[in-house]
Amino acid sequence: MIARHEAQSEQTDVWARLAAPLPAGTTAWRQDGRAVARDGKYFARYVAYTDAGTVRERLDQVVPGEWNLTLELLPSLNPESDSFSSDGACAFKARLQILGVVREDIGTGKDYKQASTDAFKRAGVRFGIGHELYQLGANWVQMDGDGKYAKPIEDPQAAYDRRHARADDAGTQAAGNADSPALTLRRAKRKAAASTSDVPPCPKCGGKMWDNRIGKRNPRAPDFKCRDRSCDGVIWPPREAPAAQAAAQAASEAEDADAPQAVESEEIPF
Repeated sequence: MIARHEAQSEQTDVWARLAAPLPAGTTAWRQDGRAVARDGKYFARYVAYTDAGTVRERLDQVVPGEWNLTLELLPSLNPESDSFSSDGACAFKARLQILGVVREDIGTGKDYKQASTDAFKRAGVRFGIGHELYQLGANWVQMDGDGKYAKPIEDPQAAYDRRHARADDAGTQAAGNADSPALTLRRAKRKAAASTSDVPPCPKCGGKMWDNRIGKRNPRAPDFKCRDRSCDGVIWPPREAPAAQAAAQAASEAEDADAPQAVESEEIPF
């Protein structure tokens, strides 16, 4: 019994080490979509990413010799299908096995290399590697035009840090005002979500779950969602009385209307 308990504790530590935040300097930003115009300026959305080498280094560091990757080329898709934005796109299915546990995911790209590395990284995310990148907010960066070769006029990381620093300052200023029901509710959610120890296991598969209580925009969306994409386990927020829910929603809309507009004008360019 003691040996079994120690084995389970050791394996739990392995999953936690795999899901630990990536080291500084291993993430970057890439443009996602074409630039859009607003008030005579151009903005493009940037998303954070890491390369396949970082995922491989994490696996070799935490479980050296205990992981295996299998890639399967998927059949070519119909070019007329709206699943891909360009002709000639290919897809791979990655099957990543760690200590006997298997996770699978699909990656796409313009060529075999891009599609296979995308599949590898996506399978790694299902073990928690780089999952924090999906929790970053939208990063809109000003561009020098809207053409194919347009470039950002500011470093995307600097733009992200500056924008979120202003958002934090605006939140601090709003906290100094009289507390509204919506603000009180948001504080309660942040306090409840501050600790990861209260995140329950998935009610279906017993695995880890994503904590969506802070970032979700729709209060009726699930509070928790299973990290395993093949599992549809979710935990919904507790039901509120209709009158209280309507009052909280009205207060939230009033608070958003009174919020400083300087931050919001830079958040999304359309």
